[in-house]
Amino acid sequence: MHYVDRGPRDGAPVLMLHGEPSWSYLYRKMIPPFAAAGYRALAPDLIGFGRSDKPAATSDYSYQAHVDWLVTWIEQLDLRNITLICQDWGAMLGLRNAAEHSERFARLVVANGFLPIARQPGVLFPPPLWLRAWRAFATYSPWFPIGRIVAAGCVTTLGSAQRAAYDAPYPSGRYKAGARAFPQLVPLDQSNPAVALNRAAWEQLGLWQKPLLTVFGDHDSALGAGDKPLQEHVPGARGEPHQRIRAGHYIQEDCGEELARIVLNWCKQPAASDRPN
Repeated sequence: MHYVDRGPRDGAPVLMLHGEPSWSYLYRKMIPPFAAAGYRALAPDLIGFGRSDKPAATSDYSYQAHVDWLVTWIEQLDLRNITLICQDWGAMLGLRNAAEHSERFARLVVANGFLPIARQPGVLFPPPLWLRAWRAFATYSPWFPIGRIVAAGCVTTLGSAQRAAYDAPYPSGRYKAGARAFPQLVPLDQSNPAVALNRAAWEQLGLWQKPLLTVFGDHDSALGAGDKPLQEHVPGARGEPHQRIRAGHYIQEDCGEELARIVLNWCKQPAASDRPN
């Protein structure tokens, strides 16, 4: 698993998890501000993405495999007191790991993400038409242009150099099995083996007292409704300065510097539960 590691090694870790079908390049606008502020800024490429290993068959990937790969990496680096920033699949994996290994996490920031448990009203349940179409496209289309897919999820315009950078780790279709697999792995019905474990994680998040902040793009037509269930369910989210900013699904691409500034300012403040009334 390849990862970017910037800032002092003894700094409190800020773990930034990308989603589908991007890679750590998505966080290039956010890594420098955190490193400059004294944090250890870490942005891994999930297996199958970016500069990480890319098993060549879609059957090589599962939700649980991604959870296990990530937690193994966290344990090998012995990361503790983590501030997690997660988006899309980064949230599906990050929130699972935070719930199951809460002793390693200090704060959670969810930016256009959620934890699917196959029964959250308003959050991909039942599966909307766009998700069914996206699954079919990822499975059957001979054309799967990573850079153009990311560009379509932004409100800003990506230049040819930025699109090429998102494409760079995938020189041919044989490198895209991980990206093609992700849409099929979202647990949307009871038959999916991830549902039971995700529901257990969701129950643990219902007891989570540490700070949780949501910052969502107000133009995210995919996961834009995911912030409210988190705010209502997680005790640590109550009273926090949740925001929606002008961004699409790839909020780090549209507003990376602004998102970093929001999180840095938030980290300086005491948790809502510790603030005077």
